[in-house]
Amino acid sequence: MLNAENIKDAEQRRLAWRCRRGMLELDIVLQRFIAQHFNHLSLAELQAFDAMLEMPDNDLWNALQLKNLHLKSAEQQSIIDKLHALEAA
Repeated sequence: MLNAENIKDAEQRRLAWRCRRGMLELDIVLQRFIAQHFNHLSLAELQAFDAMLEMPDNDLWNALQLKNLHLKSAEQQSIIDKLHALEAA
């Protein structure tokens, strides 16, 4: 029987799998982000994060490093801000 907790766990596992990247640095940052922030993200932020995972590694890494920043939404900027907070901690 499916319930909200099972769906939430499945979505977290799906996103964690999508965070596995060819660039080790990016892989580490994204995996840490999912572990620490998944439970606190809004639905819009989850959708924005999922869309960001479509980006090629170099483009996503540049966005995280504030280079060539071309984000599509405020939610994506919120994700970037949270990722920067992880790096600062």
